[in-house]
Amino acid sequence: MTDLIPALPQPRIPVAGGGTFPVHRIYCVGRNFADHAREMGAAAPASASERGQPMFFMKPADAIVVGDAAIPYPTATSDLHHEVELVVALGKDAPAGVLAVDQAMELVLAYGVGLDLTRRDLQTAAKAKGGPWDIAKGFDHSAPVSNLVLASEVGDLAPLELSLEINGELRQKSTLDQMIWNVADILHELSKLYALRAGDLVFMGTPAGVAALQAGDRFSARLGKIAQRDGVIV
Repeated sequence: MTDLIPALPQPRIPVAGGGTFPVHRIYCVGRNFADHAREMGAAAPASASERGQPMFFMKPADAIVVGDAAIPYPTATSDLHHEVELVVALGKDAPAGVLAVDQAMELVLAYGVGLDLTRRDLQTAAKAKGGPWDIAKGFDHSAPVSNLVLASEVGDLAPLELSLEINGELRQKSTLDQMIWNVADILHELSKLYALRAGDLVFMGTPAGVAALQAGDRFSARLGKIAQRDGVIV
């Protein structure tokens, strides 16, 4: 059957050492660091037994921005915020049914670092009305991401430091052992809701320190010495 319109190219992320990663979906985790949950006015669990269920939302696959491409300041907002995050790239489809926690890491192909850009004013307005806040998260160019690094080259995630500098000033910093739900936990929980596929990305949540970005701001997001994404807001 002939397409009636030209097909758009599939978004792809370069992988260190060669090749690209074609993106299927982008899943995002909300409130996965206790300090960020508290700075947003939400309760943070005191122990693992009090975690409850993680919060999920999504971005379109073509929200990614790779390389050193500039990020246009989005429309319909005057309060764009940065949220630096670990990015997990899946290289295998999950088996049918709920994915066991002890099998979850077998799906992971690579890691990177990215920004979950947020139109905070739109999110705040939606929250006040008790409505969904998709438009605050899933907009064009809202997911700048580094090149990916194969998981086999990364090793233990827990001690790695996630950080973000804006114009040379440190804004966000945390080690990954501070996540409320780790990667295996999140993949297990996502599998209850979606059929996880090779090509999926998971943005794993942000630590405290989120704040506004202005046109002209330069950012440097880092995952230890593993991955880095530098860029500018224009």
